[in-house]
Amino acid sequence: MSEDATMRGKAAIVGIGETTYYKRGQSPDPEVKLVLDAIQLAAEDAGIDVREIDGFAAYANDRNDPSRLMTAFGSKDMTFNNMVWGGGGGGGSAAVANAVAAVLAGYSKYVVVYRGLAQGQFGRFGQGPQAAVAAGPGAFTAPYGLLSPAQSFAMRIRRFMHEHGAEQSALRAISMATYRHAQSNPRAVMYGRELTEEMYDNSRMIVEPFHLFDCCQENDGAAALIVTTAERARDMKQKPAWVMSAAQGSDYRQAATAHNSPDYATSNFKTLAPRLYAMAGMGPEDVDVLQSYENFTGGVLMSIVEHGFCEPDEVNDFFTLENFSAPDGKLPLNTSGGNLAECYMHGLELVHEAVRQVRGESTCQVPDANVSMVTSGPMVQPVSDLILAADRGVDG
Repeated sequence: MSEDATMRGKAAIVGIGETTYYKRGQSPDPEVKLVLDAIQLAAEDAGIDVREIDGFAAYANDRNDPSRLMTAFGSKDMTFNNMVWGGGGGGGSAAVANAVAAVLAGYSKYVVVYRGLAQGQFGRFGQGPQAAVAAGPGAFTAPYGLLSPAQSFAMRIRRFMHEHGAEQSALRAISMATYRHAQSNPRAVMYGRELTEEMYDNSRMIVEPFHLFDCCQENDGAAALIVTTAERARDMKQKPAWVMSAAQGSDYRQAATAHNSPDYATSNFKTLAPRLYAMAGMGPEDVDVLQSYENFTGGVLMSIVEHGFCEPDEVNDFFTLENFSAPDGKLPLNTSGGNLAECYMHGLELVHEAVRQVRGESTCQVPDANVSMVTSGPMVQPVSDLILAADRGVDG
């Protein structure tokens, strides 16, 4: 890939902000105020006046209209307004990519990427739909009891586990690693709630193969980050987290109705990973720490395989608590606690943790972490990826 055709090292994340994270329904504030608070904190972290933000990038059909946000802040101008369509967290890294595109095209100086959730205000994500009529794709599944996200995603991971002999212990290692890391993170909703093997094994089954601790949380809160060009990033308040690459998309017919995609046992990253690595000029061997979106642990399992960290038939040996634990594991995983144990903010909190790792500010810091990778939204459509680095690694 030519130097002109890549975003490698040309932009950076320069500010991050997040509200307190609450269990679903427990936020004292409405969703829009949570988002405003997170953006204000990100601007303060970057060392800029919040009114200087002139671009807005969101995903997962976020309800918080940039026009309303800029009015609340008294922003001087809005030069970019963008949404990654589709539910779930698959657009988290893609929203960062779109922000990078906006600043490199010269549309905007500072683009904020944000996500807000107030499930007490707007309803839970983990429940099946409650409606008198099942329309569209749901007409082929809901009448037969296939309703919730857990039920839908369990079918894909069950196929993968059957085809490659993956055992429950592989899923357990993911869950235990995230909970272990959350015990060092006071921001985490599950801070102070350690998970043991016995607790995991004895927890109730939600839908096979997912135990309770294989499933993400349901939370209220908001998170935001600010992207700008390399030229501006050099003089900002914080050490830049350089964007080395980002990719978004979906494999052939992954959104086919009634679970009719030809490649079924996949997290949907097979076409993205090669583009991600080619743009960065890196491979999986260069990644120091991984933030992998867990709607359910099974998606992490398939995602790690599809990004080349191990072969499908090696998961039982590779997926261990020791390998996934910071600071010394082979692949430190979700070092803030992730969606399972820190907060479910549709994965934007994973990008925050990737920034902290390359800044050297994580509560579970990996020594000399230079490359931090984010995978956003396995088993949804679209999905996206992001690689950040502490060292820009390019001239200029």
